[in-house]
Amino acid sequence: MSSMNTSSLTQEMLVRMFAAGKRFDGRKLLEMRDFTIEYNVSNKAEGSARVKLGKTEVVVGVKMEVAAPYPDSLDKGNLMVSGDLLPLASPRFESGPPKFNAIELPRLVDRMIRESHVIDLHKLIIKEGEKVWTVIIDVYPINDDGNLIDAAGLATIAALMNTYIPNLDEAGRIDHESKSTKKLPLTEGTVPLSFTFFKLGDSLIVDPTREEEEACEGKINWGISNWKGKEHMLHSCQKGLEIPLTREEIEFMMQTLPKLYDDTLKKLKKFLK
Repeated sequence: MSSMNTSSLTQEMLVRMFAAGKRFDGRKLLEMRDFTIEYNVSNKAEGSARVKLGKTEVVVGVKMEVAAPYPDSLDKGNLMVSGDLLPLASPRFESGPPKFNAIELPRLVDRMIRESHVIDLHKLIIKEGEKVWTVIIDVYPINDDGNLIDAAGLATIAALMNTYIPNLDEAGRIDHESKSTKKLPLTEGTVPLSFTFFKLGDSLIVDPTREEEEACEGKINWGISNWKGKEHMLHSCQKGLEIPLTREEIEFMMQTLPKLYDDTLKKLKKFLK
């Protein structure tokens, strides 16, 4: 069945190309686009990063606020992730109440970060049971040329690694005038990343362009890390779109993910501060 946003002719052409192991931009089916990372793109955030993955561009800002802990986790700081899919980023995005993809994007980033325990939330207590730090992650797509979720995952981990906890004054309020040198407590060696496999016909690809993504009929997102620098560990998984995936395809992903992760982490480390 043809996607609403893609002509059946384009979809049929992509089915044939993928079956032959080819893509319009010359990449292999399981090859990510090159990416760049720029830091300190917001002077109002405690940490920020801009990622360009091919022509897809995402900015992530991290704000730190003092708040009460959640009732079910009095011994931990709080984590919140939001995302704004603005019409300037893509003709697919519309103003008004958030559609499914506007809810899915921050939710998958949240799950990747939360379940990997990359942020040591226990170290964000100011006064146990009363006052903690809340980590607020805001995701802003600037240009959507496919694979926003994985680009947002890259930008989020880069921003978190560049985040500082503000100083507090004597009254316990954030002191915006002084420069903090206390970095956000992260679990040493753990770097969670997001990878989404897309299915068209009998082929699986990663990091699609927008044209490829709109033609695909099935997808599954994985959150994976090198937990504490020791071993690959899956932290999250979400199936999307209509077409089911076979057991053989899932097993193929399990074989592919470690190398995909290692290759991306190696590139990422060139940009990490």
